[in-house]
Amino acid sequence: MTPKTPGTPNSAHQPSRSDRLKPAELLAISGGMALFVGLTILVTTRELMLSAIGLGVTFIVALVVIAMLVLGMKPNASEQTDLDEQNGH
Repeated sequence: MTPKTPGTPNSAHQPSRSDRLKPAELLAISGGMALFVGLTILVTTRELMLSAIGLGVTFIVALVVIAMLVLGMKPNASEQTDLDEQNGH
């Protein structure tokens, strides 16, 4: 077995399917929220430009809020072990 040196990536580590799809899930949640707001504005006002603006603003705000909430989460024991393994500790 080759010794691990700090700062080098662990080539044997393969992320799980849920780890790889997590960013897509967050984008889908933000997109769903934005689509709901955009369609609601379109149905009530019948103005396409106002609906597009609402959709865009909602998507960006939802994405930023979800990202901040994810960053604020503390990793559990298995995630901490995985992070230590990736860092070579």
